[in-house]
Amino acid sequence: MRKLILPFIAILLLTSAAKSGFAQDSTKVDPTLYGQYQALLTKSKSFYGSKVINPSRLSAYWKSVSDTLKVERKQLRASKAQVAELQRTITDLKSQMEGKETALSSSNQKLNQITFMGIAFEKGTYNTVVWTLILILALALIIIILRSAKLIHEAKYRSGLYEEVAAEYQTYKVKANDKEKKLARELQDERNKFEEYKSRGR
Repeated sequence: MRKLILPFIAILLLTSAAKSGFAQDSTKVDPTLYGQYQALLTKSKSFYGSKVINPSRLSAYWKSVSDTLKVERKQLRASKAQVAELQRTITDLKSQMEGKETALSSSNQKLNQITFMGIAFEKGTYNTVVWTLILILALALIIIILRSAKLIHEAKYRSGLYEEVAAEYQTYKVKANDKEKKLARELQDERNKFEEYKSRGR
């Protein structure tokens, strides 16, 4: 009978110890793996320099480790997927930036070029050529104006001379006409005298 009671008592003690260990596990303060490990060592009994670990506590600790590893792996996969997505986004943004830089370079080149009669000129060269032509044309215009002014002055001088000569000619013509009339009268008087003298001689 005693042989049956002793094992029964031992089983009861182990069961109560397991239950008390499980109850203590449920009220553990530090939920981290390290905290659980320290609690496992603390609650384990020493036996000749070795730790006797309760299998249920060890199973609970392994479950925590396994769950933690699952969570960490899940987070790692999510992080890898996020990193891959970010890398794709960065690649897309780089491609877009390269395209925009190419378009901007082309736009700047077009802005800096002017096409005239099918020939492309740089803006600086075009401006230099245009302003050179404007200065040459302005200089030519000034020369033409000065020469025109000189010619106008010469024309006015010639016109004045012509008017002066015309006035002198008109005066001379009037005088010549008067002189001619006077000579005609004198000639007529002389003819009349001659006719009168001739009639007396008969």
